[in-house]
Amino acid sequence: MKKELLYTAFIIAVVIAGIAGYYIGRYYSEKPVETPQQNSIVVATTTSLYQIGILNDFFNNFNNLTHMNIKFNVLAKGSGEALRLLADGSACIGFVHAPSLELQYMNQGKIMRLAIFGYNEFVIVGPSSDPANVKNASDSVDAFKRIYEAGEKGLAKFVSRGDQSGTNVRELQIWSLAKLSPEGKPWYLKSGQGMAQTLLMADNLNAYTLTDIGSYLNLASQGKLKNIVILKRDPLYLINVYSMYLSKASSCDNPYTWYVALKLSNYILNGGQDLLLAKYKGLVNPVRGNESLIEQAWNALTRLG
Repeated sequence: MKKELLYTAFIIAVVIAGIAGYYIGRYYSEKPVETPQQNSIVVATTTSLYQIGILNDFFNNFNNLTHMNIKFNVLAKGSGEALRLLADGSACIGFVHAPSLELQYMNQGKIMRLAIFGYNEFVIVGPSSDPANVKNASDSVDAFKRIYEAGEKGLAKFVSRGDQSGTNVRELQIWSLAKLSPEGKPWYLKSGQGMAQTLLMADNLNAYTLTDIGSYLNLASQGKLKNIVILKRDPLYLINVYSMYLSKASSCDNPYTWYVALKLSNYILNGGQDLLLAKYKGLVNPVRGNESLIEQAWNALTRLG
């Protein structure tokens, strides 16, 4: 009961912050601002959006439409590190996919969500021989149990990002739901790198891993993955939601940054949705038409811990 009350309080706080953010944002989006000498903004992002190419298209299209010629200095990190950079003001705009971490930073008053703009799914990939029989698992939790058992028998390896990225956070949540800890096991390896590098490592080792489907399909279409295939999907635990945030740190608290951030989020929720549909559908899908369902999914994912 206490946990439910705390969660309800968190959601109320997020809603209040969102309403306040709306009115402040409306003011900055309508207020004319002078362009500073340094026409640049630091952006922290999850590696998947950067490696797939979505952000580059967003920024180029935004500049072409607005003629603002903003230089977006991109720091491609895991979502955990991207959120930390937003919290301390090292970056002012962020793109992440770790709802439970996002909620923590919002509750601390460090960041403000500007948009939920896209979604896809995480998938469990592994060797086509599938020594853990993951393809016959009932869901992702059962799949992880099977990988654990196969690993203990010396039949399978698993490659983790191990970097507090959104993918790594979801992986750890699934292990927790399975009531298992692979930490320290000889078959449980950590890449400490982005999604593309982790997939290539898993492919080289004939190992299992968890990945966003966009990163997998992007590399597979280039012929870079020879040994691993998609083995398990799970619409309950493996939906993957992408959001855009604005830092509330003092270094980002100025009319110009807010103006650009709100203009950019407005583009992403309009023209950017057309871009996702036309060029990236299946890799990252637009939320347009499914806003309520994706918002519900985001809320559910915050409760995975």
